[in-house]
Amino acid sequence: MHNSNLPSREVDEWVRRALDDNGTIYTIDEPLLRKLQPDVILTQKLCDVCAVGYGTVAKLAQTLPGPPRVVNLEPTSLADIFDDVRRVADVCDVRERGEKLIGGLSERVENVRKRAETRPARPRCFLMEWVDPPFCSGHWGPELVEIAGGCDSLGRKHQPSAQIEWQQVLDARPEIIVLALCGYDIDRARRDYELLRRFPGFDSIPAAQTGEIHVVNASAYFARPGPRIIDSVEILAGILHPTEFPEFASRGPDDPRVVRIG
Repeated sequence: MHNSNLPSREVDEWVRRALDDNGTIYTIDEPLLRKLQPDVILTQKLCDVCAVGYGTVAKLAQTLPGPPRVVNLEPTSLADIFDDVRRVADVCDVRERGEKLIGGLSERVENVRKRAETRPARPRCFLMEWVDPPFCSGHWGPELVEIAGGCDSLGRKHQPSAQIEWQQVLDARPEIIVLALCGYDIDRARRDYELLRRFPGFDSIPAAQTGEIHVVNASAYFARPGPRIIDSVEILAGILHPTEFPEFASRGPDDPRVVRIG
C-alpha cells in the first residue's frame, strides 16, 4: 500500500477504513507458513498499521504443527528495543550473541549522547511521522531526538504517535524538520515534502526559512525497532549537529539514509 501512488491523505483514509471494516490491512500466506514449519514466530502488538497483528498470528500459530512459539515484540522505548533483542536471542538460544550485540549498540548510543551533551544549544526539532494529516512522532522517536541533542516538543515520548493540528507545528516553530514518514523511503518522502510546502504558513517556520528540512529513509531505519534504530540516532545527530557529527551527516542528494531538501 505504501508503494502505491495514492496521496498521503488517501492512504490514511484507506488504512482507517480497512481497520474499521476488517481489523487489519494484512493477510498471512498460510500455505507458505505451513510449508516452512517454523519453530518460532516473531510478531507484535505495537501497531496494526505497521505489521500483521498479534492476535491474527497467534490464532493461526495454534493450528500449525508444534505449535510454534509465538513471541510478541512491543517496544515503546530504546530500552524496550534492547530487551526485545535479548528476548529474541534467548528464544533462539543465542543469548551470548544477543548480549554482545546489545553491548555494541549501547556503546554507539553513549557515544552520541556524550558528544551531543557538549553542544551549547538543543535545536527545536519536529520529527514528523506523516504529512497529511500531520502526525507527530511517538514511542522511541522523541527519545532518539533527545539523545542526538535536540528537543521535540510535539513528540509523544513512549506513547503512540498521534495526529496533530498543523497550527501546533506553526506554534512550535521548529528550527529543524525531519520527515521520517512511516513506511516511506527517501524518494516517496520527497513527494510529500512538496505537499508540505503548500501548507498555510509553511514559509513562516524557521526550518523552512533556513532550509533545514531533511527526509530520511524511515522504512529502513526510524520505523524499525531493532539494531538499525541506533543508525537512526546517528542520522539525527548528523542532522542536528553536523559539525560535531560529520561522519553521520548527509553525503548528498544520493545518500540512501538522509537528504537535506529544504
